[in-house]
Amino acid sequence: MTKTITGEELRTALAKGKNLTLVEALPEKYYQAGHLPGAVQMNYDEVNAKADALLPDKNAFIVTYCASETCPNSGYAAEALVERGYTNILKYVAGKKDWTESGGKLEK
Repeated sequence: MTKTITGEELRTALAKGKNLTLVEALPEKYYQAGHLPGAVQMNYDEVNAKADALLPDKNAFIVTYCASETCPNSGYAAEALVERGYTNILKYVAGKKDWTESGGKLEK
């Protein structure tokens, strides 16, 4: 079971300069429409194909997210990363909806 992070915890970590990688676990078209600042795109079904290139450090702090609490992709991606040997995975269950509703900006 992957641990979760709240939007408030994520914003605090980013504000403090915590070294973490955000992974948007949605298809490319949703990523292009807007994603959390600095995030990389890797849909949950692309983990095996993209993880080694996008996330070379298996001990890095990685936060997966998707659209909202009703979207399961962040959990699927997190579990797939854990299965590949990644050790510091958190999922931001509330995702982009929570981020924008709490005043966070998206990059395009």
